[in-house]
Amino acid sequence: MIYLLNFSKQIKFFIFILVLLFAFPLMAEPIGSVSTRFKFLGANDKIVVEAFDDPDIAGATCYLSRAKTGGIKGTVGVAEDTADASIACRQVGPIELPEDVRNGKQDGEEVFKKSTSLLFKTLQVVRFYDPKRNVLIYLTYSDRIIEGSPKNSISTIPIMPWR
Repeated sequence: MIYLLNFSKQIKFFIFILVLLFAFPLMAEPIGSVSTRFKFLGANDKIVVEAFDDPDIAGATCYLSRAKTGGIKGTVGVAEDTADASIACRQVGPIELPEDVRNGKQDGEEVFKKSTSLLFKTLQVVRFYDPKRNVLIYLTYSDRIIEGSPKNSISTIPIMPWR
């Protein structure tokens, strides 16, 4: 009887974690992908290119390329993707900075997050503002609950008048 109660709690916890993982809307728009390794079973390993708009700054768009693991584990969503990613951000319209960005209160704020393993690993993009040069800086990196990866990439958007 006690075993059934513990099993029930474990199932509830697992469902709770799944709900948390899938409750966050995907903010990235898929642009394309290329296969990097053929897999006999399941999807091929690939590099995917996605675009996302900064949720707080209209006119700022970032393009992110990242590795996506294939195979059976990748197909069912239990594979862990590598921490490799690259980012390129561009001004695609007029940019007016919110006051919290301009005064540095939102430096390091997360603007994009993607789960790269079943439970504990995420790929994140955070934003900084350099007021001296009037530039937005976007940093992408991967982390885990216990330890992250030193692999990172940055991109900048010098804010210019839009015509």
